[in-house]
Amino acid sequence: MDFKLKDKIAVVFASSKGLGKGAALALASEGCKVAICSRNTDLMEQAARDITKQTGSEVFYQAVDVEDKEQIDHFINAVAKKFASIDILVTNAGGPPVANFEQTIDAEWLKWYNITFMSVVRSVKAALPFLKQSDSGRIINITSSSVKSSIDNLIYSNSLRLAVVGLAKSLSRELGQYGITVHNVAPGYHMTDGLERIIKAKVEAGMSREDVLKAWTDNVPVGRIGEPQDLAALITFLASGQTGYMSGTTIQVDGGTFVGTM
Repeated sequence: MDFKLKDKIAVVFASSKGLGKGAALALASEGCKVAICSRNTDLMEQAARDITKQTGSEVFYQAVDVEDKEQIDHFINAVAKKFASIDILVTNAGGPPVANFEQTIDAEWLKWYNITFMSVVRSVKAALPFLKQSDSGRIINITSSSVKSSIDNLIYSNSLRLAVVGLAKSLSRELGQYGITVHNVAPGYHMTDGLERIIKAKVEAGMSREDVLKAWTDNVPVGRIGEPQDLAALITFLASGQTGYMSGTTIQVDGGTFVGTM
């Protein structure tokens, strides 16, 4: 299948490692020119080298803290200046910490509202003028399976990521007239730093790492924890020229763990 992605310009946030890097690598493998960003300059530069080495695609990179609107704006404008257009926007940010409701504090609610929700608002707002000029604009938000089914002790994620889903649904209605499609991808357990934070919390609570991973794996119908490329495959498909009649969806990538029907 020809995904019709050759020479498309893809911006992927928080992409020096994990799910973001996996998405950037997959898009570059299909011929996209990719722009990546991260707060960690060393990891970002290494990610750029890795992607170019494996795909031969051109990679632009810049340090960005997604809490900072000015840095987001500067990055998007720099990408547009470098490549003259933007066709694909993949939003992403580090996941909120492990906490139940009684452990939360106002300052953290505001911090993670800014990171989890407002980073998406600001990224879309900055990229929208360029996406409108594309003949196949795509917005894809990396969220979490918590938007389908809440996860114990992830109260910030359970709450704030649903705002992204609501935003995306509204955007799919508003932006369809410009040929822009909007989707959310909802990863379940994938081997990333975010998952390692949850594992660490469970180990500190008295479980062994082996028991944590076994409990999760036993609960996944396909019998394994996901890898970044599992999510990246869906992102690539949704970004492609084959999905112009799909928009406004939230699709889980969780090995069949979610038990709901919708």
